[in-house]
Amino acid sequence: MSLKDQITEDMKTAMRAKDMARLGTIRLLQAAMKQKEVDERVTLDDAAIVTILDKLIKQRKDSIEAFAKADRQDLVDKEQAEMAVLQTYLPARLSADEIAAEVKAIVAELEAELGRTAGPGDMGKVMGAVKTRLAGKAEMGQVSAAVKAALAS
Repeated sequence: MSLKDQITEDMKTAMRAKDMARLGTIRLLQAAMKQKEVDERVTLDDAAIVTILDKLIKQRKDSIEAFAKADRQDLVDKEQAEMAVLQTYLPARLSADEIAAEVKAIVAELEAELGRTAGPGDMGKVMGAVKTRLAGKAEMGQVSAAVKAALAS
């Protein structure tokens, strides 16, 4: 079953169970997916849906931070609940050690290709390769920190 079909089935289940919080979050996700399909005139695959999920989760994290600073615990709780629902659709994420190992392998490949030691100036090249290989498998903030650490050493 594709991720899109799973989301649709979960929406139906939430409707039957009258779980309004979960239903609202799933509808928000479906609206974002539909918007992407209409804007770009494409049919979304699982990788594209994971990208949308990452974006929505990042928005929730930013909102949680802002609401916490404003001392709005009610809104923090709402955003955390939405984020928990969205995270159920993400595939298993790589650990920090696995990310570091992948980044080191990519840096080694780049160094072999360039014929020299990669440095901080090669961050863009490394990130481009890492994004294609780790898309949906890791949070890009962690990946970026791992790339910086690998290029600094």
